[in-house]
Amino acid sequence: MPSDKSPDKLSIVVFAGDFDKVHYALVLASGAAAVGKSVTLFFTMDACHALKNGDHAWRSMPTSRRDGETGGHMDDGFAAKGVATFEELLTACPELGVRFMVCEMGLKAIGLDRSDLRSDIDFEDGGVVTFVNDASADGTMLFI
Repeated sequence: MPSDKSPDKLSIVVFAGDFDKVHYALVLASGAAAVGKSVTLFFTMDACHALKNGDHAWRSMPTSRRDGETGGHMDDGFAAKGVATFEELLTACPELGVRFMVCEMGLKAIGLDRSDLRSDIDFEDGGVVTFVNDASADGTMLFI
């Protein structure tokens, strides 16, 4: 029998290095925050490339389709169809109170450090223990 109680918090591990998967993690986070849920995004491994400094570094990320299309191509298509773009979602999430954590180990594993990340997002440093301690017993944890 389905429960009519929704989770009080959404904790999302953003692991995949595919543009469309990171984009959808931002969609989930902003949607949950918009309806009053507490949300934490925990970026690790190749997903951290979406947060790199530079002229929208996420535009060069591959997509899960493996057809040669990049994040930039896909995002341009989203914009043309009226779908929220990566930058719109990335801006909306902090405005809606979404917490961003970046895994220190994940950054090291892919050869990045904190200084390689965007300065316009307030990242919380931490690791798996920090993320797990942040989760709620009455929440939901997703792995993307």
